[in-house]
Amino acid sequence: MKPQKTFTGVGLALLAAALFGASIPLAKILLGQVHPVLLAGLLYGGSGLGLLLWLLGQRYVGIPAAAHSPLTSKDYPWLGGAILAGGIIAPVLLMIGLTSTAGTTAALLLNLEGVFTATLAWWVFKENADARIIWGMVAITAGGGLLSWAGPLEGANVGGALAIIGACFAWGVDNNLTRNISTGSPVQIAAIKGTVAGMVNCSLGLLLGAPLPTFLEGLLAAGVGLLGYGLSLTFFITALEKLGTARTGAYFATAPFVGAALAIVLLRDPITFNFLGAAALMGLGVWLHLTENHDHEHDHEELEHDHLHSHDEHHQHSHEGIAVAASHSHSHRHSTLIHRHPHYPDSHHRHRH
Repeated sequence: MKPQKTFTGVGLALLAAALFGASIPLAKILLGQVHPVLLAGLLYGGSGLGLLLWLLGQRYVGIPAAAHSPLTSKDYPWLGGAILAGGIIAPVLLMIGLTSTAGTTAALLLNLEGVFTATLAWWVFKENADARIIWGMVAITAGGGLLSWAGPLEGANVGGALAIIGACFAWGVDNNLTRNISTGSPVQIAAIKGTVAGMVNCSLGLLLGAPLPTFLEGLLAAGVGLLGYGLSLTFFITALEKLGTARTGAYFATAPFVGAALAIVLLRDPITFNFLGAAALMGLGVWLHLTENHDHEHDHEELEHDHLHSHDEHHQHSHEGIAVAASHSHSHRHSTLIHRHPHYPDSHHRHRH
């Protein structure tokens, strides 16, 4: 049986995927009125501003907040790289790609983000990959290839598809860098990322001569950004800590199916046989990931870190003033431990295989 926190991570990753997937066709509608680079800035700016207001509400209105560990100086290089890749480069490429790519094609091509995320996690960051995970990614990649060749492609369409693929790669880099700070406050991380990326992209858009949007257009873009970028990223970061990068990316690969369904309804994109075949292959890949069961005897080396936790089988330390069942955050040390149970490469299971 999988641990409870794994089910929580899966649910959060799927919720993050649904929110982001829904934002794709909505952003494509706004592209008809707002410059692509400026729209990218408004989307991230809306997410950052909304989350900052939430943090202020927690502090000054008395809304209960989880006691996550604050970011430290060693976290900022990882956060800076994640903001550059995923908050500035990726959304600009995505907005450019959406201007010349059908909504369903764009939505399903975004499955490649999971492929890039997992590939970087396996080869660069040395995260474990089971055969089931690899074959799942093969199926997702095959679906993306089938979709890319759906009908004759003109230069503009090829360019749009390449821009979206580039955005997926940048987000793959972002996801792996964010994993290194995923034990911190996800709302704080997403708020900083959205605010900085929003200011940079809005400034760049204005420098490129983008006309100012109307108040309604700006408000709609900010709202889409808060839900599809801000809340989605908050849930995604929480899932990263619980599931690891590759598996969270796999669950997040369900996002394009939500976007594709909305694109068909809202944008009247056609349903083709290639689209259905690609959807089937990608669905198979996601199913393989969902049904993975990673269970073996493993060693926990001595470790000291700081993150939100409750006292479970991995947290047996003692201290005064904290109830055993209460979630709390402080620096704590893990002693060596050997045991067996179903697990994923979360912050306590990044051992070698």
